[in-house]
Amino acid sequence: MADEYREELQEEQRKPEPDLTAVFTGSQALEKAPEIYGVPTGIEGLDDLFFIVKPVKKKLEKVSLKGIPAYSVMNLTGVSDTGKSLMAEQFTVFRANQGDKVAFITVESPANFVVASLKLRAAAMGLNFDDFQDNIILIDAASSTRIRENVPDLLATLAYVIKTYKVKFTVIDSVTGLFENKEMLARAIVRRLFNFMKKWYQTAIFVSQKRSGHEELTAEAAGGYAVGHIVDGTMVLAKELIDSPYKAKMYKKEIGDIVRLFRIDGCRMSGHDTRTHFLEITETGLVKIKEPIGG
Repeated sequence: MADEYREELQEEQRKPEPDLTAVFTGSQALEKAPEIYGVPTGIEGLDDLFFIVKPVKKKLEKVSLKGIPAYSVMNLTGVSDTGKSLMAEQFTVFRANQGDKVAFITVESPANFVVASLKLRAAAMGLNFDDFQDNIILIDAASSTRIRENVPDLLATLAYVIKTYKVKFTVIDSVTGLFENKEMLARAIVRRLFNFMKKWYQTAIFVSQKRSGHEELTAEAAGGYAVGHIVDGTMVLAKELIDSPYKAKMYKKEIGDIVRLFRIDGCRMSGHDTRTHFLEITETGLVKIKEPIGG
């Protein structure tokens, strides 16, 4: 602690100097700006919820992106059993089947269990997993304490995977597992992961867990609002027990039913549908985004 204090003191006493490497004109920044286009997710009902505005016949019109924005880092949050991991796996399988390389960092379950789940997801989607299984590169942070507890080692491993396999997509399930029992560090860890994804031009999905005390449809996740504030956009999944005539009437369900909900809570890389939608998990474990509440 004494060394850290001395370093902080020296930093405060240092004469401020500008960092000119961080200064760009608009045109200089545009030279490095990626083209925004949609990345299809393989999740029914999701891709048309993102759009951009384009001039069409001298009028501005919304044009569907047909997917999540490329190079975006999207946060997928909700309490347990709302379909977060299913959506992440569905996205992974779909992109891999399209011929893309996907890095899947598993923090909760060992890689051999996750790959079995991915194979089930592929079967449910009518796809032959054997045809594209090696397009998925699993990083087993659940079994490796070193990379789960040490973010620099984790990112070094991911950098190796990206360079070796030409990876364009990264999924982390879950980022919450990277700051268990140390949520004070959540913001710093998520910021580091986000910056890394941007540096390597990854389109990424971060799965994060909500605490049971969090309001169902907010973007808040374990670690506070750190995840939602740092990433490009948040997709919130929720479930609700129909336990009153009021809810039964509002959702047009029977008392005792469970209703699942989905909402996009902000996306700074494109426009998005702001309504709350019904969400369905099929018997085979596929997630579908349905119509908005109220039609």
